[in-house]
Amino acid sequence: MTALLELEGVKKSFGGLHAVNDVSFAVERGEILGLIGPNGAGKTTLFNLINGVYTPDAGRIVFDGTDIAGEKSYRIARYGLARAHQIVQPLTNMTVLENCMVGACFGRENLPLARAHEAAHEAIAIAGLEDRRATLAMHLTIAAKKRARGVTILMIEHLMQAIMSLSDRVVVLDFGEKLAEGLPGEVSRDPHVIEAYLGDPKVAAELQRGS
Repeated sequence: MTALLELEGVKKSFGGLHAVNDVSFAVERGEILGLIGPNGAGKTTLFNLINGVYTPDAGRIVFDGTDIAGEKSYRIARYGLARAHQIVQPLTNMTVLENCMVGACFGRENLPLARAHEAAHEAIAIAGLEDRRATLAMHLTIAAKKRARGVTILMIEHLMQAIMSLSDRVVVLDFGEKLAEGLPGEVSRDPHVIEAYLGDPKVAAELQRGS
C-alpha cells in the first residue's frame, strides 16, 4: 500500500499548551486508521490541523503527494480530503439526490450542474439508496447518511470496542504526543496505553479485556 496521508513532526501550541507535539504517522491508501486517546489528548486539534481549521506551527501534512499544511479547508476538500463529523449535518430540507449534487458541484471535481446530476445518481447507486433519492435528508437514518465505499478513513471513535474491531491499525495520542501505534490487538495490550486510560476505568477495563 502507498501512504495517502502523511504527518511528519506536526506541532501546534496554544499559548504555553502543546496541544499537538511532534506527531508523525501515515495512513495507507484504502486503510482504516483509528485515532484514540484520553480526553484532552489532542485528537480534535490534530483533525483540525489536517482539514485546515488550524495551521501547524511546525511539520508537514502531505495528502496524495501535496503538502496541505496551512491550506484553507475548501481547498483541501478539492484535493479529495473531507471531514465527516460525529453528528452528520446534511442539508436537511434537500433530497438525497440534491445533497449528492451539492457535493459533486462543490467538492473535489467541481462539476457543472448536468454532470453533477449524473455523478449524484452514480453515488446513490453505490450507496444502495436508489429508492431514497427523493427522500429529504432529514429522514435518513444515521447509518444511511454515513455509507461509503473505496475510501481511506482516519477516524476518532470513543467506543473502544468499535474502533478496535473496525480499524486496520490504531494510533494513540496522550498529552499531544504519539504514545503508541500498531495493530488493534497490540495497542490494547500496551501497558503505556492502559496506564494512559486509568483515569477512565471503563475504557481501561475494555482495553484490558481486549488483551
